[in-house]
Parts: sequence; structure tokens; C-alpha cells
Amino acid sequence: MIHLYLDDWRACPKGFALARNGEECLMMLRECEVDILSLDYELGYGQMNGGDVVAAIVAERLQAKEIYLHTSSPSGRRKMYEMLYAHMPEGVKVHNGPMPEEVLHQVAAGNR
Repeated sequence: MIHLYLDDWRACPKGFALARNGEECLMMLRECEVDILSLDYELGYGQMNGGDVVAAIVAERLQAKEIYLHTSSPSGRRKMYEMLYAHMPEGVKVHNGPMPEEVLHQVAAGNR
């Protein structure tokens, strides 16, 4: 089981696998069991964005146990949250914001 962090620019938190683009993120979701997934929206000019990633997650029925949205784009966060909230299977927790410090510390310490 892995924790997955999608971001083209920010540093990856300790204990997370890093996907720098949407294709990497989707490949890891297809191949690994994911506990925590944290998504950015803006992933660089000419690249798929977080909304595209979420659309593929929904279409392919990919999942993580818990999903956070750490993007600084309010409209991107809203788009991703609404799509995830409407389509995620029961038991998947979707959070409309970034991971709390407590969660980051638990993962870094290997307690999650």
C-alpha cells in the first residue's frame, strides 16, 4: 500500500510516492493499492490537469481509501471535489482541501 502525491512543482511530503504529471499518477493508481491520494489541479502548460486525472479515476473506477485536494486553485478544487463526491464508491473519503498536519506527521512516521 502506498500514499500518492500528485504535483508538478511542490516538494513531496515524506512517506509519499510522487507523481509529477497526470499520466504518472494514473499509472500508479492502476498498478498499486493507494491509501492516501493528494491531488493538485494545475500541472503545467499543455499537460493534463487535476480535473482530467479525476475524470480518468472516475471512468476507470480507480480508487484510493482517502483523497485530499491540495491545489491552490479554488475553481479546480471545486471541480475535482464535485466530480469525486458524486462518483466515488462507498467507503472512499474525499476531503475538499489539503491534508492536515497530523496526517502528514502520521505518514512521515510510518504510522499510517
